[in-house]
Amino acid sequence: MHKTSARLLALLSLLQTHRDWSGDDLAQRLDITSRTVRRDIDRLRELGYLIMTVKGPAGGYRLEAGTHMPPMLFDDGQAVALAVALQTAATGTTTVAEDATRALATLRQVMPPRLRHRIDLLRITAVRPPAARDTPQADTQVLVDLSRAIHAREELRFDYTSGRGTSADNPRRVQPHHLVTWRDRWYLVAWDLDREDWRTFRVDRIRPRTPTGPRFAPRELPGGSVSAFVTSRFRGNEGATTDWPCQGEVILHLPAAHVAPFAQDGIVEELGPHRCRLTLGSWSWTGLAATIGRFGTDIEVIGPPPLATAFAELAARYARAARATGAETGATP
Repeated sequence: MHKTSARLLALLSLLQTHRDWSGDDLAQRLDITSRTVRRDIDRLRELGYLIMTVKGPAGGYRLEAGTHMPPMLFDDGQAVALAVALQTAATGTTTVAEDATRALATLRQVMPPRLRHRIDLLRITAVRPPAARDTPQADTQVLVDLSRAIHAREELRFDYTSGRGTSADNPRRVQPHHLVTWRDRWYLVAWDLDREDWRTFRVDRIRPRTPTGPRFAPRELPGGSVSAFVTSRFRGNEGATTDWPCQGEVILHLPAAHVAPFAQDGIVEELGPHRCRLTLGSWSWTGLAATIGRFGTDIEVIGPPPLATAFAELAARYARAARATGAETGATP
């Protein structure tokens, strides 16, 4: 017969499969008597697990969510993975990061020495772009409120700050569908009832109003998935494709190994020791030409023609800027 602690862990593992178990089935799976099953169920209840008794000819048990957190049982791999996730989340500056720091400290206290030593050896720092360090972060309670409305499929009313140099709030009525993250920011994807179109809203600019509105039937999101929809919107499209609206191809007089680390989501193909082909996209042809120009080397435009036109326009614009600067400083062109 298993030791009591191992038997309780095995019993809890069976109950967590989200199905009703009869006492006889549990006894058979654990190779114990029905009387021992009843005693072990009582022990788990004393530890804080809410185990309901199922009525019926054979009787049975079901694990429900409780009103407080009971002891968590993890194997070694799960405990280390949880600590890594908490340590990564704790490197931010949000209220979620503060909660993650407290949760990590609590988890460490209850770990056996062998696991605590493994966790203490981990030193994880999530490096974020400098511009994102002072980025306004979403409030945890707002995230919870939005998640609740999404799950309940209830219309949502909130005040929204545009962030365009004004403190005025714009009241919005939406059908909330998804919460997503994009480059360290939280966004709400929703159907705007007044504008009759899909919108993405920065969560740090949302102030929910209560109560929520009536329930709604969810609409089909353009693009086929949340990922495709959000990617297409932030790339300047309207949800039909995840491709950049402007995509071009050039040959750079640089080794592919020098270009690849800075090509973002572009495709780099080696053509020789000092030449490579770069396929890259952007939200505009001018923006694409400027991005490619940052590689600081000779460029051969393969296509399409609008990219070559954008290079010519930039060249003329830069030449005018150089002449203007030279005139102001008295430099000889």
